[in-house]
Amino acid sequence: MQPRRLSILGVGLLGGSIGLAVRATSSSCRIIGYGHRKETLDRAVQMGAIDEPVTDAAAAVEGADLVILCTPVGLFADILSRIAPALKPGSIVTDVGSTKRSVVKLAEQRLPRGVHFVGSHPMAGSEKRGAEFARADLFKGATCIVTPTDATDAGAIEQVEAFWQLLGMRLIRLSPDEHDRLAAQVSHVPHAVAAALVAMQSDAALRLAGRGFLDATRIASGDGGLWRDILLDNQDHVRDGVRKLLGELEQLLERLEKKDGEAVRRWLDASAAQRERWVRQKLEEMNPD
Repeated sequence: MQPRRLSILGVGLLGGSIGLAVRATSSSCRIIGYGHRKETLDRAVQMGAIDEPVTDAAAAVEGADLVILCTPVGLFADILSRIAPALKPGSIVTDVGSTKRSVVKLAEQRLPRGVHFVGSHPMAGSEKRGAEFARADLFKGATCIVTPTDATDAGAIEQVEAFWQLLGMRLIRLSPDEHDRLAAQVSHVPHAVAAALVAMQSDAALRLAGRGFLDATRIASGDGGLWRDILLDNQDHVRDGVRKLLGELEQLLERLEKKDGEAVRRWLDASAAQRERWVRQKLEEMNPD
């Protein structure tokens, strides 16, 4: 899908990167950027991520073929209510939110008939936030999860998937619930663990921290408000993931208490091997030739 008029609601890292990526593939698309901070919008214009800055959400989506919600998930309810009356019939709305059940439900409740919503979650980004960190190649080779329901328009699904493919992404379809369950395991719980690893440290210990600690806790630098919304919105699956992690740690404690060095080694080697398999698979997916 190559929209003639694209509205990006929220021009931070992901929204700005979408604008840059679209501009790199198409010179005919008019990109409208919505935000509430003039300096952020001005920066996005200067970078070439958007063509037109707008501070009113409804005005930003007028005439848009495709609208992408790139604000924190906690703001979606308000934004969907504000843009609903301004959306043209046949337009498509998608998002980049890290949770999907609540987002899909909100869209079904608040968007008018004739406007199609398709949930999306591009698995790309970093702990950084702001348009100044946006990159045109942020999505290349990364995975985008699309979360249609039985009520989602088939043509809209195809167009949204074609859009993400245009940006260089690989696609996976999951139900909203399956997305939230799996995202809790590979994204939401790991973020909470990184934060916990930092929180448990004393100043004396942090003075000894090296590269390994920095690598393990990099994502703990993410925006607290954004991640609060994600953890609360997906709290049931996050709780399940935390319990599963605690089970692994309990087994480690038991092996340590028994001084079962062989069991500890097997546990570590199995995790290392599984990670290496995953890395090889990812490299093959990103470089199929």
